[in-house]
This record gives sequence, C-alpha cells and structure tokens, in this order.
Amino acid sequence: MLYFTRWKALAIIITALVVCLCAVPNFFPESQVKTWPAWAQRRLVLGLDLQGGSYLLLEVDGNYVKKERLDAVRDDVRRVLRDAKIAYTGLATRNDAVEVRITRDTEAQTALSKLRDLAQPIGGLMGSSGQRDLEVTDAGGGVIRLTVTQAAMLDRMRKTIEQSIQIVERRVNELGTVEPVIQRQGADRILVQVPGLQDPTRLKELLGKTAKMEFRMVDTSVSPDQAQQGRVPPDSELLTSASPPPVPYVVKKQVLVSGGDLTDAQPGFDQRTGEPIVSFKFNTSGARKFAQATSENVGLPFAIVLDNKVISAPVIREPITGGQGQISGSFTVQSANDLAILLRAGALPAPLTVVEERTVGPGLGQDSIEKGELAAYVGSILVIVFMLVTYRLFGVFANIAVVINVAMIFGLLSLLNATLTLPGIAGIVLTVGIAVDSNVLIYERIREELRGGRNAISAIDAGFKRALATILDSNITTFIAAAVLFYIGTGPVRGFAVTLGIGIITTVFTAFTMTRLIVAAWVRWKRPQTVPI
Repeated sequence: MLYFTRWKALAIIITALVVCLCAVPNFFPESQVKTWPAWAQRRLVLGLDLQGGSYLLLEVDGNYVKKERLDAVRDDVRRVLRDAKIAYTGLATRNDAVEVRITRDTEAQTALSKLRDLAQPIGGLMGSSGQRDLEVTDAGGGVIRLTVTQAAMLDRMRKTIEQSIQIVERRVNELGTVEPVIQRQGADRILVQVPGLQDPTRLKELLGKTAKMEFRMVDTSVSPDQAQQGRVPPDSELLTSASPPPVPYVVKKQVLVSGGDLTDAQPGFDQRTGEPIVSFKFNTSGARKFAQATSENVGLPFAIVLDNKVISAPVIREPITGGQGQISGSFTVQSANDLAILLRAGALPAPLTVVEERTVGPGLGQDSIEKGELAAYVGSILVIVFMLVTYRLFGVFANIAVVINVAMIFGLLSLLNATLTLPGIAGIVLTVGIAVDSNVLIYERIREELRGGRNAISAIDAGFKRALATILDSNITTFIAAAVLFYIGTGPVRGFAVTLGIGIITTVFTAFTMTRLIVAAWVRWKRPQTVPI
C-alpha cells in the first residue's frame, strides 16, 4: 500500500493540481476573468440565496390545454366527416368530450369506424403502453362521443410543460441574466430562479404573455359598431387593440401566417418617423404564405394579432415578397425590445400564471455568505486543531489532505459551472468532517496494528489496507443518499446533494491517494522505527 511508482505518484499530483487550479478563477473579479481564454472562465455561480434575485413559481393553465386538445379533436371530426361526405349536425364540445350527431342512420357505423381512426397510441406510433389518446363511443341516437383519455391529457400536459420550460428559458436568457434556474416542479408548475434580478416586474410581464402571434385579414364586410351590437360574421371575431384606449376590430378567424413561421425579430426605429418598431423575418414557408396573402389582398387592411389583441392593422399597399417586414404601433423602446424578445423565443403552448413570488435582497444574500464563511472557518479550525492535538505529525498530513480535498471540491464545482447555494456550503462543511473521519479510521487502525506488535512500516501499511473496506462502505452509502436527494429533491436540496456527492468522491481520492502518498514519502525519507501518532 505504501509503494508508488514514479509515474503513479506524478499522475496523482498532476490530477490534484489541475483540479485545484480550476478553482482559481473564483478568486479574481469577474470583469478580469472575462478577458481570459474561454476554457479558463469557468467559475462558481452564487445561487439566489447568496447573491439575491427573483423567485417565481409558474403554473400552466390545465383548462386551456384541455380546451385546445378538444378544439383540435372537433376540427379533426369536421375534416374526417367532410372528406367522407357524411352528413352530420350538432358538432360541439360538451362535458369534456366532443359529440356529433350523424344525420343518416345508414352512415352511423361508417362514421364511427372512420372517427375511431383518429385515436392514436400515446407517445406516438412507437408507444408501448397500448393506450390511445381518444375513446370513441356510440352514445345512441346517432350521436358519437369522442373523449380524451386521462392518460392522454397527462401526456399532453407533460409535453406542454417541457415546451414551456424551453421557451421560458429562451425568454429569460434574452434578458442577459446569469445562470437562471428553470425546472419543472410537480405536475403542472415551473420554477424560475434568476440570481441578481432584483425587480421581477419585467420578468413577470415577459413570462406572463403567451406571445401567440398571428397575421389575419380585417373583415370589412361589417363595421366594428355593428359587430359590437352582436352582428359578427360566423368566420370572424371581435378583437380590441393592445394599446389604450381599446379600439375594436372585426378580424377573420383564418390565420394567414402564424408566429411559428418567424425566424427573427429585432427592435429598431422607423427611418421616416423615428418611432420604435419591431422588424421581423419569416422562414421560407412563412415568406411564401405572406407573399401570397399580401398579393391577393392589396388595398385591404390586415391585422397583426398578439394574444388576441390587435397591435397593428396596416393597409396592404403592395405585395410583400421579401419575407420580412416591420410592426409599428405606439411602442416605447422597452416595449419594442420586449416584443422582439417574445417573438424570438416563440409562443407558449399555454398561459402561465404566477402562483408564488419572492425577491431576495443582495443584503440578505451577503449576510448568508458571511455566516456561511464564518461557519466554514470555525468548523475547519476546530477540525485542524483536533487532528493536530490527537495525531501530531500524522494530523499535519491529514490537514494537508483536507485542504487539498476542499480545493478539489471548489475546482470540480467550478469546472461544472455549478450554482453554489447556502445548503451547498453546508455540504462542503459536512464533507470536511467526512474527510477527517476517513483519516481517523486509518490512524486508529494503525494504532491497533502497533498495539498488536507490528513494526512501524508494517503497521502503517496494514492500517491503510484494512481501513479501505470500512471507508468505502461508509462513503458509498453516503453517496447513495446524496444521489437520492439529487434525484427527488429540488432547488437547495439538489445543491446540497451535488456538493456532498462531489465531496465524497474527492474524499476517497485524497484519503487513499494523497494522504497515502504523503505518508509513503515520509516513510521513505525517515525510515521510522516508531510512529508519532
């Protein structure tokens, strides 16, 4: 156990040195670190509880998700029956199901068979659960009922959450914040933590908007006044302007081009008027559809609709074939920038509601850092003194290994760009105790071997060898506990689990390589007859 080849010893030293050097950027100002090469800029990011910031808990509107799914089923039923030329009536959504009445009894079974083809395996064609997303039943009297299954709704909600997280992440990143934490919480909620952001108002405004953008034609067959009196054509709807005072518009329901066809959106200024605008660009498909729509409707107004609010309704002067244009409509510089952010990030699949909001001030975060540092210093000093008093020279060896261990923890956390939270600091302090505990086991085993009559070198070698199993057992069980905490925990609990898990790995490394290497070097140098332990 005490023999190391030259290459093995060199590999241990280089490994420890490289990992420890990864922690160096944390001791320099961020402005200076940014001038370094990209590979050398990795550093710890302070969590919300240490540097302050905003905390939002968002809830996805489950009723909206269900309504969207039922509307899609209703449209599919209409399409299938029309394609099959089957007469029907009373197509509507009732009691969380879509119902349709087949006019002719002779076509009822044919309609039932064709509508059952709409049911698809959950998870796509490769789904292995065997469950389908629709239950198509004959309700009697020529009525066919299509019900979305519970499993299908759960699957759709899961996909909605995943898509929402991606879009929320893009929107938050557009604000220029550092290392936001965005993750799923529960079945229908999203946790958003933005360190360093003290005013969450703008963040809430960005995240609260669905940003569902559509380009539609304005219906000029009726006036807004007539529409307000209830005379709205069946293929149109009455909307109002986004900017106050609300101006009514009668807008056709048919979407000419959707926001999903946008590839870019940037804020700017109109060269003629100097007012803030948003310039947009379509992909190939969107450019083709937009060119066709503007070519066929020259001289007519079209509406740019965002979340069912008309933000602009210009008249088409000439066909727009370049696949790009601009939106103007009483914007401020910030509102134009925010709209560009929303359009670049994409539309949310469902509205989000803020159900919990917290703001942590930088003063409280600084106080947490100071208290955490004090606890770390006091705990470390007490451990160092205890080891020196109890094990003398071997206590010095153990303390050197513990210092290297802590430096390696910070190095690995920096290498991973991990976020350090207050529970994370607690995990590091706990790791110091675990690291010392490993050395205590080794040293006490050496004492037992000495009492058993072994000579100094033999006792040291046997102490390391026989303590190995005990140390591995204790550290592996602790690592399993840390892995479970990371898997089922959220936020601060995960931060604690990460530092604890990394600390266990470095502890095993330092206890059985670094400490052993130091002791082996001392044994070769001194050739001791007694052990000062």
